[in-house]
Amino acid sequence: MKNYAPYVAAILNATIVGLSFLFTKIAIGATSPIDTLGYRFLVGWIVLTIYMKVFVKEKLVISFENKRLVLSLVSLALFYPTLFFSFQAFGLNYTSSAEGGIILAFSPALTALFAAFFLKEKINVTQIFFIFLSIFGVVFVFLMNGVVLKMSQGQVIGIVFLVISCLSISSYAVLARALSVSYRPIQLTYIMVTFGLIFFNLVAIIQRTIKGNVLEYFSLVLKPDFLMAVLFLGGFATMLTSFLSNYILSKLTASKMSIFSNFSTVISILAGAIVLHEEIKLHHIIGSIMIITGVLGANFYKGKVSRRLKYPAEKNIPGEVLR
Repeated sequence: MKNYAPYVAAILNATIVGLSFLFTKIAIGATSPIDTLGYRFLVGWIVLTIYMKVFVKEKLVISFENKRLVLSLVSLALFYPTLFFSFQAFGLNYTSSAEGGIILAFSPALTALFAAFFLKEKINVTQIFFIFLSIFGVVFVFLMNGVVLKMSQGQVIGIVFLVISCLSISSYAVLARALSVSYRPIQLTYIMVTFGLIFFNLVAIIQRTIKGNVLEYFSLVLKPDFLMAVLFLGGFATMLTSFLSNYILSKLTASKMSIFSNFSTVISILAGAIVLHEEIKLHHIIGSIMIITGVLGANFYKGKVSRRLKYPAEKNIPGEVLR
C-alpha cells in the first residue's frame, strides 16, 4: 500500500484542483469575486496557522536587509495569490468552470517557456512543438467559442482573464523555483497566504464600506452554499493541495506529477456538466486533448535542466535550503 500512496495522493490532489473551479462558481454565485477571495484566504490562513503551530513548530523570519529578496517575495505574492486568483475569479464570473479547467491546463507549457527564458532551463525542438500544441489548444477553444457560441463581450473578457491567470501562475512557478533555494515550501506558502488574507479582505471591506453595506460582508457566513464553498477552497484547495504537492514531489518526479495534474481538467469539465449543468461542446474536448497532449509531450521529451538556478542563495538568508 505504501508504494501506491503517492499515486493516491496525486489523484486526490488533481481532484481537489479540478473541483476548485466548481466551488469558485458556487461562491461567486452568492457574492462578488473579491468577497469570495477574502473569505477563501481567511479560512486558508487559519488552517495554515494552526498547521504551522501544531505540526511545523517554527517561526518564519524574513531578513529585510536583503532588498532584492524582499522585492522577490513581494513579486511572488503579487503573481500568486493576488493576480492569479483575482483574474481566475473574475474570469469564472463570465465563463464556465469547464473552460477554466481547460485553460489552466495550459499553464505547465507556459511555465516551461518561462523557465527556459528566465532560469535558462534547456528545452529541445520536440518540446517546443508540444508547447505550441498546447498554445494552439487554448486558441482553438477561444476561436471556436466565438464561432459556435457567438461569445458576448463578457465571455471574451472572461477567457482573456483566465489566460492572464495562467500567465500569473507560470510567473509564480518560475520565481518560486528561484526562491526555493532560500525558503522551504511551507514558508513560501505561509507568506503568500498571509499576503492574500490582508490584500483581499482589505479590498473587500473598503469596497463594501464605500457602498455602505459592510455588514453584509460579515453576514455571508450565514449562507450555507457560500460557507461550504469557501471552506473547501480555503481548507482544501489552498492548504491541502500545498501539502499534497510537497509530498508527491518527494516521492515522484515532476514529470510524473504533471501527468496526474492534467486529470484536474477532466474533473473540472465533469463537475461543471454534472453539478452546474454546463454544456460541453466538441471543441472543448478537442481543445482539452490538444492542451493535455502538449503538456505531456513537453514533459516526456524533457531536455537537460541546469542544476544551478539564476537566483543564488544568500548566506545570511534564514530558512532551510530545499534540496
